[in-house]
Amino acid sequence: MPKPFLSVVIPTFNEEARIAGTLDSVIEYLVSRDYQWEVVVADDGSTDRTAQLVGRVIVEHSNVRVLRLPHRGKGWAVKNGMLAAEGEFRLLCDADLSVLIEHVERLLPLFDATSGGAGSDIVLGSREAPGAARIGEPSRRHLMGRVFNRIVSLLAVPGVTDTQCGFKCFRGETAQDLFPRLTLDGFAFDVELLHLARKLGLPYSEVGVDWYYRSQSKVRPIQDSLVMALDLIKIRWRHRNPV
Repeated sequence: MPKPFLSVVIPTFNEEARIAGTLDSVIEYLVSRDYQWEVVVADDGSTDRTAQLVGRVIVEHSNVRVLRLPHRGKGWAVKNGMLAAEGEFRLLCDADLSVLIEHVERLLPLFDATSGGAGSDIVLGSREAPGAARIGEPSRRHLMGRVFNRIVSLLAVPGVTDTQCGFKCFRGETAQDLFPRLTLDGFAFDVELLHLARKLGLPYSEVGVDWYYRSQSKVRPIQDSLVMALDLIKIRWRHRNPV
């Protein structure tokens, strides 16, 4: 089989209520494209029927596969999914489709410097960049996110408007270099990745996306914000030396 142009990596943990619908939407979009693609579901030790439901999809679509992983966290699942993927470009896409898969069309052009793009190695979907929209998000949740991003900007990744949006695309060779360096298994993995990318001199850019608030999100705003704040200290300590 030829190497996929695009790999879509979807991390999951107990997503039986929506994974089938998510895969239907993602596949419906991808089959309309004129390039080779694959979907890698990186299952972080789900205890429900998530993996079995993905298995039903695999029967009809051989370019969909699932990685069964022991439960360690979202960062762990994304790392394994990205390293198992084979695409020239590898898109992180959350299982709740808070950013619709069609928005990959906003990200891909920024990899190509020859046609007016930025020539980036990483393109970040952003809820704060020009052209972005937040739909249905409670104001308290938005405020907490902005405070966290301000701390991230001061301590780890200056100049990025939104590190935590779960819609990011990587060149395949960039993913293969960057993800083995990842040490955090939890939600702060995005910050560590971008901190490392900055230290390595990898060019990255942001593009605004429409982001839909999902009330069933696995993120616990208060508890996870505290854990992520501690993780920022770990990032600075673990990567204090030159790469």
